[in-house]
Amino acid sequence: MGPRLRTMLATAAVLASASTAAACGMGTGDGEGDRPAGPGTSAPVDGSPGALAPTSSPAGPASGRSSPSAAPTGTPAASGPAVVVGGLEAPWSVAFHGTVPLISERDSGRVLELAPDGRAREVGTVPGVRHGGEGGLLGLAVRDGTLYAYSTGDGQNRIQRFTVAGEPGSLALGEPREVLGGIPAAGNHNGGRIAFGPDGMLYATTGDAGNRPSAQDPGSLAGKVLRMTPEGGVPPDNPFPGSLVYSLGHRNPQGLAWAPDGTLYASEFGQDTWDELNVIEPAGNYGWPEVEGIAGREGFVDPVQQWAPREASPSGIAVAREAVWVANLRGRRLREVPLADPGAATEHWAGEFGRLRDVVRTPDGQLWVLTNNTDGRGRPGPDDDRVLRFGGR
Repeated sequence: MGPRLRTMLATAAVLASASTAAACGMGTGDGEGDRPAGPGTSAPVDGSPGALAPTSSPAGPASGRSSPSAAPTGTPAASGPAVVVGGLEAPWSVAFHGTVPLISERDSGRVLELAPDGRAREVGTVPGVRHGGEGGLLGLAVRDGTLYAYSTGDGQNRIQRFTVAGEPGSLALGEPREVLGGIPAAGNHNGGRIAFGPDGMLYATTGDAGNRPSAQDPGSLAGKVLRMTPEGGVPPDNPFPGSLVYSLGHRNPQGLAWAPDGTLYASEFGQDTWDELNVIEPAGNYGWPEVEGIAGREGFVDPVQQWAPREASPSGIAVAREAVWVANLRGRRLREVPLADPGAATEHWAGEFGRLRDVVRTPDGQLWVLTNNTDGRGRPGPDDDRVLRFGGR
């Protein structure tokens, strides 16, 4: 049975689950899901490796677990998590300046550096950050000693860059220089992930900012994957001449990562029906708000995998170990999607550590996962939020 047929069969089963959830009032209308609740439900981690038991869940509401669009498969990691750092406040993104990890805090606008002993110190604060709802300091990327930051300011989202000065343990940010401004902003659907591709170009995800038709408007920066030079210019080989738009028809894309063969993957928050993992094609139209999930409609690109939002809310993603790794917020799990069969998945840590915002491959090949239980929608434990190291290398 081929991957496409498996996807179609499992999609039918998940649709039944999603319909049941909708009938019970479980749709959120918001990709991040969850509402504030009491403390204490993210599991403690003692810092020592332990046995890791990934979950592989059948479709349908009775399992109480995930219902991906294909039977989960994959190879479990060799060991459990260890804490890299704790005590973070609403962290959103992890990037590396050389070997030094940098972390953004959404609400405070701070950029932190992590020392090898797990201590965190402030490198600087991005000026003019306006936190509200899902807005604030969001994605980070680093290139040639320069930090790029996506954040919400007065009435807009913007991308700025900062020279990183000093040595590890005493890093500091230079003055901001605008790369791109005027990205529509709202209390939710701000997108916010940025990453440099293997072509040296800067890619950014933008949400529809609550204005659904803008996702289909090629003249709007909202609801898009954007591609630009490191200075914010339009690359001459972009698919729409004179435009930063690389793909359109997105609701709230959240993660970006490239496979070794150059394939670009992106995760996306859906509405009430389907969250998505997409392969991004130049000039591709991913359907929002006309369609959500696998629709099979001419003119729109279908996702390679979809999940009910209550079991997903896929945020940051990374490619490592021959798989796409997907951090999930409302679903509270880490998904492993094999590059060889992107319609399949294995689940790890289901319900163990709360909301997961980002996953990143470190320069030495580890996988780090960023929890997100202090953002007002989670149930923080005493050490949240944390960076956890997943398994072996």
